[in-house]
Amino acid sequence: MSISDAPSAVAPPPFGRTAVAMVTPFRADGTPDLDGARRLAAHLVAEGCDGIVLSGTTGEAPTTTDAEKEALVRAVVGAVGDRARITAGVGTGDTRHGTELARAAERAGAHGLLVLPPPYSRPGQEAAAHHLRTVADATGLPVMLYDIPGRTGTALAADTLLRLAEHPRVQGVKDCAYDLMKTAKVLAATGLAYYAGCDEQTLPLRAIGAAGCVSTVANAAPREVRAVLDAYDAGDPAEATRRYQRLVPLIEAMMAGEHPGAVTAKALLNVLGLPAGPVRAPLLAAGPQVTSELTAALKAAQR
Repeated sequence: MSISDAPSAVAPPPFGRTAVAMVTPFRADGTPDLDGARRLAAHLVAEGCDGIVLSGTTGEAPTTTDAEKEALVRAVVGAVGDRARITAGVGTGDTRHGTELARAAERAGAHGLLVLPPPYSRPGQEAAAHHLRTVADATGLPVMLYDIPGRTGTALAADTLLRLAEHPRVQGVKDCAYDLMKTAKVLAATGLAYYAGCDEQTLPLRAIGAAGCVSTVANAAPREVRAVLDAYDAGDPAEATRRYQRLVPLIEAMMAGEHPGAVTAKALLNVLGLPAGPVRAPLLAAGPQVTSELTAALKAAQR
């Protein structure tokens, strides 16, 4: 599918509409599987994803090297960059490192950047905004801010988001803040394209004006995730709700248990015979019981 096929009243969203937070496939020995990444990206686009986000949490960004991240972007852009928007995660606790990652992603052909407040150091609002602006200034690429205080320790305040929206390259937000009032306020006051970064919020946020989602569940169920947005955008909220509710058990199985999304997504992709491979430590693979439960949830969602 081409970017222009995505329903929109004005223009296509800058990072796609049904974007997938793609896993980073590894070989059995733990090295990157770039051919597998190309094949997986092509599969996800063929199944309905018009955006791919690389090197996020689901892509195991904390345990991949800078060179591996750049090679991954080149591989995926080469495979599907004419059919989907490719956004590269450049999250880091070091602003200088963030600008280096951003420039490398631009060189590799990325269409956009996913940038989060520095984790662990927990800077104040002005310092977090300075970091985000500095990375945005490093390239000519559009930026999707990543508001995920559960991982970074820093929630972006509504006023901070409003100020950042004035930057010409800040064009979107991946929203994992679980703060509906903040989201509604920023949506009402800016032209930022909001993306539900937590799968259970895809339909609720679309209903108040979000552009789409960045979905971990779409690794295993891309058609089903897209179908929720398709139904809503076709003017059938009842059908969208029915499809959303059918997905909820799979979302819960993949995202609400002990294992993070990178683990559960790879478990299902391996069951499906798609490129994924192992996870890198400190993550541990899902065991047989968890994998069986995930597989059952996926089959139920696809009925």
